[in-house]
Amino acid sequence: MKKKLLGCSMFFLGAFLTTAKAADWYAPQDPFPVYGNTYYVGTGGISAVLITSSAGHILVDVGGPAAAVHVVAHIRKLGFRVEDIRYILNSHAHQDHAGAIVDLQKLSGATVLASAASVRVLENGQPDRADAQYPNLTPMPPVARTRAVRDGETIHLGPLAVTAHFTPGHTKGGTSWTWQAEENGRTVNVVFADSLTALAAKGLRFSGNPLYPKAQADVERSITTIQALPCDILVAAHPEAGGLWERKAKQAALGNGAFIDANACRNYAVKARATLAQTLSAEAAPGKASVNKN
Repeated sequence: MKKKLLGCSMFFLGAFLTTAKAADWYAPQDPFPVYGNTYYVGTGGISAVLITSSAGHILVDVGGPAAAVHVVAHIRKLGFRVEDIRYILNSHAHQDHAGAIVDLQKLSGATVLASAASVRVLENGQPDRADAQYPNLTPMPPVARTRAVRDGETIHLGPLAVTAHFTPGHTKGGTSWTWQAEENGRTVNVVFADSLTALAAKGLRFSGNPLYPKAQADVERSITTIQALPCDILVAAHPEAGGLWERKAKQAALGNGAFIDANACRNYAVKARATLAQTLSAEAAPGKASVNKN
């Protein structure tokens, strides 16, 4: 399937450019355990993570509209019930990460949790006009049963505790999520990191956007947030951007310990800073439009 140039999969700059071109939103990917009660159930191009418990499950991100059938099949293949999902957490409200929420919610009855800025987009289904990628964003079916979370709020479900960390910049409502997973007596910190890339549609600017003048400051702060998190295992919203597949390749030999990398979040932040620098440099070049026209 030809990758659509929509949402944050439109293109990547700098360090993400090559890997993004190689990753199709719906590339086939078998589900697999990451660590303890944490499982990867997304596609080859967009991450979706299931956190399981006897009290019900939490699903972090779902992928684009056509990903619903894959995510459902992956969850069932692992032996879990989609109907036991109690919460669906969103990283940011672009179609490639949130387009399948409606279908997963219909099957599970789950409540959708996101930042207030993302909830507004999810509820009306219309892209945020302040988003520098706006002309290339696609409407989504409106999502029901949503709840806005606070920065630093921890979501509890039985033994599960997942914390929201606002990481805006890529979008106004960007949110990363953290929790702990235990396996063989070892507890690790898992980070589901939202996209940190500074992107704008062709002819528009990420910096100097009058509808989102804080975008640069937000993404800089979000990069620092991710770098500072306790982070043993990283799953990025785009799996290749966080090096997930390189670690997955070692799983057969090392077991789930292959996913542990204390430098993963730091490296993710370094790449994001490089992308931001390239974006700002390109936008400062002569002839670049001075303002967005959203």
